Parts: sequence; C-alpha cells; structure tokens
Amino acid sequence: MSWNVYVTREIPRPGIDLLKENCDIVDVNPEDRVLTKEELLENVKGRDGVLCLLTDAIDDEVFRAAEGAKIFANYAVGYDNIDVDAATRHKVMITNTPGVLTDATSDMAWALLFSVARRIVEADRFTREGGFKGWGPMLFLGGDITGKTLGIIGAGRIGAAVALKSKGFRMRVLYADKVRNETLEKELGARQVDMDTLLKESDYVSIHVPLMPETTHLIGDRELDLMKETAYLINTSRGPVVDEKALVEALREHKIAGAGLDVYEEEPKLTPGLVELENVVLAPHLGSATIETRTKMALMAAGNLLAGLRGEMPPNLVNPEVLGKGQR
Repeated sequence: MSWNVYVTREIPRPGIDLLKENCDIVDVNPEDRVLTKEELLENVKGRDGVLCLLTDAIDDEVFRAAEGAKIFANYAVGYDNIDVDAATRHKVMITNTPGVLTDATSDMAWALLFSVARRIVEADRFTREGGFKGWGPMLFLGGDITGKTLGIIGAGRIGAAVALKSKGFRMRVLYADKVRNETLEKELGARQVDMDTLLKESDYVSIHVPLMPETTHLIGDRELDLMKETAYLINTSRGPVVDEKALVEALREHKIAGAGLDVYEEEPKLTPGLVELENVVLAPHLGSATIETRTKMALMAAGNLLAGLRGEMPPNLVNPEVLGKGQR
C-alpha cells in the first residue's frame, strides 16, 4: 500500500530515511522555520499521515484540512500544541515521544542550575571581554549546591531523573506531586510535600509538569514570594507554567537569587525586561538537544507514524479512545 506523508520541519536524517523506506511520498518542509498556518493547512491536504513538531499548532482547522489522515505523530514528549479532543473527533491518532529524552532534558535542568548558581554565563562574558585581571575574593560569588535542598515540582519521568542525579551532591530532596514516588523516597529519602512547603524550604526549585489549564501560571507572584531570597528557579517544562512578568519582577527586585529558563511563556518572544537581567540564564529550548536524543526522537516519531499507517496501535498513542481502546 502506498502512503503519502508530510514532515513539518527537517528532523535528523534517520527518521526521514525510515519514512522514505516505507512510504511512496515523503515531503519535508524545505525551510528551517515554523510553517505559517496557511502553509500548514495547504501541506497537510491529501496526506495519510503527518509528522509534526511542538511548534506547530494543530487544531480542528488543521484536522479538517487533513481530511482522511490517520495519524499525526508529534516530535516531542509534550502534546499541548495539539487539540487532542479535536483529533479524536476526526478519528486521527496522536502520538508523542516519551522516555527517550528524559536524560537529556534532566541533564539540561542541571546545566541551567549550575550555570545560574555559579554565574557561569556572566563570568564567561566578563572573561571574554577582558575583564579578568586576576583572582579576587569577591569575584562572581554564587550559590552552593552540595548539601542544599532541591525541590522537584512534578516527579514524573524527567522530574524523578533530575532528583536522582542529585545523589552525588548529597542534596535533601522534596517533591510535590499528586502521585507518591516511592523510588525517590527509597533512593534519596525524598519527602512528598505540598507546594507551599516545597517553595519555602527549597534552595533550588525545578519544574517538571505538563502544560494544562491547572498548571498555567502555577508559579506566579504568590509562589515566588514564598521562595527564599537565596533560592533559584529552574524551568525546563513549558513556558506558561511560570508567570514571566512576575518572574521578571522577582528577579529584578532580588526576591529570589536567580533563574534558569529553557522555555518561555510566549515562545520565542521574551517578556520585556528578561534579557537585561544578569541573574537569569536563558537557553533557546534545548532540553532534548543532543545528537543521540534528537535522533532517537526522530526514529520514534517515524515509527509511531508508520505503525498508525499500517493499522496497528502505535506504541505511544495518547488518544487510544480513537481506536476504542479506552480513555487517556
């Protein structure tokens, strides 16, 4: 059987090659940018399947344009860019790429944590610009990490991985989650607490929740006020989880010591004032950006797509009800 698929942006070659080995037509967006809505609507027409990215807004209008498509395979673990309910109404399978990016993203959280606590970005710029004239007792003093308290908001795959990697730094671990994580409690002596307790007691707060209505602006003025003046906030989840205007004010007024951000509320736009602050490290959504991880994601997304086209249940189907397999 011949299949016609569309890939909304270039992904690592092994994923494209896998699709081309199994499909008659594989068209890939030739430009390294996000498609406009008009371009997306035009390019999904007549396709059997679409491999899309987290930067693509996939809504009811897109599914109507892609009438006849069996599956949209999202190249990301999160799928807040997709109206899953609309997909189910149109009988379109939606898949994601969980698991393969856990280590890379948790590593990124630690990279941000170290960078902001030890003021690496500031110090690097200072050194490159010729400011380093010799060792000084007050030069770029930062925050200690070893032995401090790490607070994990959302102890799922990635949050748990971040917590487990704290073991070498002898950190006290707190976590806030609806579900108890016995692994963290057994391995680290971690304690499940409510959000307020976590924010008040943690020296480092790392966010690992999906973006949903109830997590939008989960961290705002009130929550930032609860944090210690010496504490740092790390966000590698989704930008809108943090009220960025409130964060800018908290950083500017030194209500908290600093922040490390990989995601933004209106990505790729930054809230005014964020760029001018020295006590924040800003990364361009690099959580899964390693060669190995992005390649695994490409192969997983392509594999999901092909399974759906073959009439199989894809291994990472997020709306099994579309196949009559129960609720998400």
